[in-house]
Amino acid sequence: MQKQEEPGLVVKTQSGFYWVQTTSDLITCQLRGTLKQASKRTELCVIGDKVIIERLTDGSGVIKQVLPRQRALSRIEPSEYAGTATEREQVLIANCDQAVFVSSAANPAPNTRFLDRCLIAAEKAAIPAVVVLNKIDLEGAEAAKALFATYERIGYPVLYTSAAANIGLALLHQTLMGKISIFTGRSGVGKSSLLNAIQPNLGRAVGEVSAKLTKGKHTTNYAEMIPLADGGYVADTPGIRGLGLWDIEPNELDAYFPEFVPLIPACPFSDCTHINEAECAIRAAVARGEIAADRYDSYLRLREELENQYVY
Repeated sequence: MQKQEEPGLVVKTQSGFYWVQTTSDLITCQLRGTLKQASKRTELCVIGDKVIIERLTDGSGVIKQVLPRQRALSRIEPSEYAGTATEREQVLIANCDQAVFVSSAANPAPNTRFLDRCLIAAEKAAIPAVVVLNKIDLEGAEAAKALFATYERIGYPVLYTSAAANIGLALLHQTLMGKISIFTGRSGVGKSSLLNAIQPNLGRAVGEVSAKLTKGKHTTNYAEMIPLADGGYVADTPGIRGLGLWDIEPNELDAYFPEFVPLIPACPFSDCTHINEAECAIRAAVARGEIAADRYDSYLRLREELENQYVY
């Protein structure tokens, strides 16, 4: 008798187990042995993956096939061997509709360098990005809002929120409804608090920010897609403190800065680095104030990092 196969969506992963949502129920699965022999350079199965499973007699299941991904948000897997040939892709989520990157106005202070990395990763994956600035009720919020206006000017939606003061939550909820979203940012910026505020029964663990280190404690130790009552999923991921750009060459970095793209054809050289070339259109735009100096500085730092990435 042929065993029955059915499609499903991976909504949670933890310690080699995969929770797959089928049309009828949620089933706990493991990967088929032959799949485990696949490439070790990337994640074999992550939240957001569409899979084919086979049910077992004990009520669990086996993932027989992971269907091709339409898109994936990735980074270089953090490793003591970073910068060497052992670098490996870590997929944070597959097949999402949007990436929501959360920062905070204070406690911890906003980190636009990290946000720029996230946005580049989203641009690379062709995933629409939304920026959230949380904790705008705290001291220093006006300065933070002025800083984040840069992202609005270059075309990213920016939502200003406070879980504690009930600011911007309705718009955030509307932005998430009906979509599969990754909802991520550095630890301590209030991701879990925001999720609890827009849907109280999510019951996400909320961590306190360490006043001494100004780094959040990790309160989420697995990846999960949380169903929203009004439709859609939010992927709540462990707070990430670093994001190494995956599969981006130094000479293609400029293509992932939206404000650079219209000006690149005006550069005098097709391989312009935008670092010291005369008559560079990007540098001229920075001098005129049309491109934010902080964004250009992010480009310079990231370009240097990418150029040195495989030097070992």
